[in-house]
Amino acid sequence: MNTQPVYRVRQSHRVEPPKGVNMTNGIKVSVVVPVYNSESTVAACIHSLLKLHFPREQLELIFVDNGSTDRTSTILASYREHITVLFERKRGAAAARNAGLRHASGAIIAFVDADCVADPNWLHNVSLPLDDPQVGIVGGKILAQGPPNKIEAFGESIHDHNLSINTWKPPHAMTANWSSRLAVLKSVGLFDETFLRGQDSDLSYRIVQAGYQLMYQDNAVVYHKNQRTASGLFLEGYTHGFSSVHLHKKHKAFLRQYGYRRFAKQSYMALWSSFIDAVFVKRSDFAYYDFLFNLGKKVGRWCGSLRYLYLDP
Repeated sequence: MNTQPVYRVRQSHRVEPPKGVNMTNGIKVSVVVPVYNSESTVAACIHSLLKLHFPREQLELIFVDNGSTDRTSTILASYREHITVLFERKRGAAAARNAGLRHASGAIIAFVDADCVADPNWLHNVSLPLDDPQVGIVGGKILAQGPPNKIEAFGESIHDHNLSINTWKPPHAMTANWSSRLAVLKSVGLFDETFLRGQDSDLSYRIVQAGYQLMYQDNAVVYHKNQRTASGLFLEGYTHGFSSVHLHKKHKAFLRQYGYRRFAKQSYMALWSSFIDAVFVKRSDFAYYDFLFNLGKKVGRWCGSLRYLYLDP
């Protein structure tokens, strides 16, 4: 096995499990991780999951190699004694996660990404609210691996589960830090494999429409490798915007119930306002990064409108 990699997280956010609480109630949990060309991050992810404060006999770790061309497959193979390694040829995280779900033996499923490391108490804390049968998804806190630069720290606002679950309408969760009962996922048809990005929002919307609630769990923490350059931040915005057109086209009737409009001049006014703040008023790094990310989203949505033949700028 590989020697343990060095990775840094901000341990001040670590939360101990509640005293006196049965961590599993005898339920098996499967953690599903899609992996594609992740040679620089996947070993740290594996080590963090192997250190979870969770009974090993009730834990299944499934890594799905989605056709990696770097050393990812070799690294995964070196951990076969401790993890299950699957291979999925169909490209996309949705197809990879579905392959993991079809193999999973746990009644509860947790998702994390291959560029994340988990706090030792993450799995316990993200699974606990599923005792309530009305809860369809639990989303935990996603922080930047640290010490982060200013762009990586800004990325925490992009991956803010408290905002996406408790403020945005309709709510959605992100698969970088997610848990659900397997029966709920199966009842709505798993991930839509036509989505190369945004499949977590699509699945969230379908779970909401099935009558389930989404819950934010602040003490279920994972540390994500955020974009660290301005160009990377713009590209992340672009991919968010591009994939959102597919999402909005599929769920147009559902979104109209929340007042969504395909052309909202307010979004352009907000983009212009963030530009003014970044250049003339606040002149802050945060305002500049906010403008850059949202500019990327707008460009992505125009390009996505052409790709999906659905005007959604």
